[in-house]
Amino acid sequence: MSTTSSTTRNTWNSIFIFLGFLTVFVSIAHYAIVKLIPTSNYVGVLMLSPMFATFATLKVTGRSIKTLPWSLNNWRYFKLGYLMPVLYVTIAYVLIWALGFGAVPNPETITEWAAELGLKDASTAVVIVLMVALLAVVGVVKNLGAVFGEELGWRGFFIFELRKVMSFTQLSIVSGIIWSAFHWPIIIYYIGGNTIFHISTFTVMIVAMSVIMAYYTFKSNSVWPAVIFHSVHNIYIQKIFTPLTATNEQSSLWIDEYGLMIPIVTSIFAIYFWRKAIAEKL
Repeated sequence: MSTTSSTTRNTWNSIFIFLGFLTVFVSIAHYAIVKLIPTSNYVGVLMLSPMFATFATLKVTGRSIKTLPWSLNNWRYFKLGYLMPVLYVTIAYVLIWALGFGAVPNPETITEWAAELGLKDASTAVVIVLMVALLAVVGVVKNLGAVFGEELGWRGFFIFELRKVMSFTQLSIVSGIIWSAFHWPIIIYYIGGNTIFHISTFTVMIVAMSVIMAYYTFKSNSVWPAVIFHSVHNIYIQKIFTPLTATNEQSSLWIDEYGLMIPIVTSIFAIYFWRKAIAEKL
């Protein structure tokens, strides 16, 4: 057997070992989320499952944790990892507001934020600026730990293995679909509404994000830009823009991670990064 054939076989073995461990850990976590109380305790286990699968795969295949992309050298991509999700989420919600699929601000959210800040008599503008600033810094930093387990698996290990046997296009799609499927049981059990629609829009968004995050990961040879990216994406959608949006009858089709606007905008960004990756032979 040639060296190339042996390397390819070992790579596929690593991929399937990782997916096997991932299936076991994710199944246990999803069972706990659905059947045990309090649910919040086990969401953390789910998010750590890709990391557990990575460590188990490294152990079985005799590789060191030092082989993972821990580099802290290229700070440019750390900054871009923060700024890019801010940009596409902001564009998406400005379009939502401008097109009448939601309005800003949501009075209930402003009241809640004012109470949390201890500024019940402050103006709406002051409350928004202060809370957004806190969430943009403290919220993102706190959330880094929550998303680290996912990103160490997806971007720290999985896409580097896929890169050995797939093109950039293929690995982005494959990793994106698997990353999306990782969330599907939660969508089915907890999101409600049109489940097929929500899964479809969420999957498009995740695949688009996978293109951008793979680009930043390979350019920086580091998992950290993806960790930052993931945390910022979550905070700006879940804690800032969606709560700030007062909904109407059309909103459910357009807002949040399960509506149409963010997948559309993110896909446009993904096409740009996909073209850059192909041109740069990533």
